[in-house]
Amino acid sequence: MKIEPLGARVLVSVLEQEHTTPSGLVLPETAQEKPMEGIVEGVGTEEEMLTDLAVGDRVIFAKYSGTEVKLEGKEYLLMNEDDILARIAN
Repeated sequence: MKIEPLGARVLVSVLEQEHTTPSGLVLPETAQEKPMEGIVEGVGTEEEMLTDLAVGDRVIFAKYSGTEVKLEGKEYLLMNEDDILARIAN
């Protein structure tokens, strides 16, 4: 199975955040911030996209954006391309 975004939407796999502080303290899940970084797994119809995002791009997105989707045990966010704030360049 595969999720293919429609229109100006982007499918992002969320990158896990660190669970410890720089000083070594382990943060409980309730104190952790929501992840805001991920990898583009799919993009909508090219004609409707305003940006040139591509599969494999590492991006930063708005904190509470997107709809959580699970497929074959993996979690994704399906969001509007407007929720993508930046692409992380290598």
